[in-house]
Amino acid sequence: MRPSDARPHKHPPAPPLTPPRLGRRAVLAGLGATLAAPARAGRTRITLRLHHFLPPMAPMQTAVFEPWAAALAEASEGGLDLQIFPAMQLGGRPPQLADQARSGIADLVWAMPAYTPRRFPVAETMGLPFMVTSAEQTSVALHRLMTEFGGQDFAGTRPLAFWVHAGGKLHLRDAPVAGAADLRGLKLRSPSASMGDLLARLGAEPVFFPVTEMVTGLSTGVIDGCCLPYEVVPAFRLQELTRFSSEPEPGGRGLYGNSNVLLMNARRHDSLPAELRAVLDGLSGPDLSRRIGASFDRFETAGRQVVLAQGNTITPLPAAELARWREAALPVHADWIRVLEEAGLDGAAILSRAEALLAAGV
Repeated sequence: MRPSDARPHKHPPAPPLTPPRLGRRAVLAGLGATLAAPARAGRTRITLRLHHFLPPMAPMQTAVFEPWAAALAEASEGGLDLQIFPAMQLGGRPPQLADQARSGIADLVWAMPAYTPRRFPVAETMGLPFMVTSAEQTSVALHRLMTEFGGQDFAGTRPLAFWVHAGGKLHLRDAPVAGAADLRGLKLRSPSASMGDLLARLGAEPVFFPVTEMVTGLSTGVIDGCCLPYEVVPAFRLQELTRFSSEPEPGGRGLYGNSNVLLMNARRHDSLPAELRAVLDGLSGPDLSRRIGASFDRFETAGRQVVLAQGNTITPLPAAELARWREAALPVHADWIRVLEEAGLDGAAILSRAEALLAAGV
């Protein structure tokens, strides 16, 4: 699927990505204008395939990947043609995406380290419970953390951006959750092993599987609810499958924010003509991470409005209750330090640096 084949979205647009050689001239003539420009006469035209796991109408495709594809095409004068394949159209399951980038099944992938627990330990660190402020700030913090400590996590690939979605919320089918007492006995789809550990400590029964299998779980009653940001709700119509959501009161950290990475096959990256590689690298890196994070903050607001428009109930989780949840999460963080140490890393230093970056609000 080319970017132009996707459905128009109903989410607030991300700010345009500006190619470095074009000053501040707008990349997109209008929302959804994502056709690659014709290649300049005599210029090499390279087609890159980007594979991801969400449906084509998901805001990550319509408001991030498609504008990025347009920016790459314009900055390269048509030399880079990014084709987007959503919903695992190139085959496999979401946990296999990182390996698809490494093997070259896809040139680029959107991978989520939580789907392969402990394989990418530094990247997973920011996905621990209560390690997310805003998506934008946490994405910048994650990118810096990976630059400083995560060099071995993605050997054989070229990470182009790291980001975190907005803090997760609880979404329930049958009853609201206002505190840990309401979680007891509930089967909840957990977004990660570490968040599942916390949910178990709070009395719930965590179940882990990729987000793409969640609709079936809710529809059949295999699970009573899930832990996800609002941003995911419209793509899977979760507002119709759940009736209650619970969110932290404003001002504190979110329940969790899974780490994400845009990976490129290393050989494919390094084999690009130097001029095209410079364009790709110039539109990747820390600035792209920040922009994606800021986009997820906007997606969260839009997703919450969908929940409210459905007539669902949103229950606040009071600060005093969340303080008890954060205390329950301390052993989860201590266990993760040991996981990092088992991987030959300085676990205490990595977690301390992550906390410092979050506190600094980078």
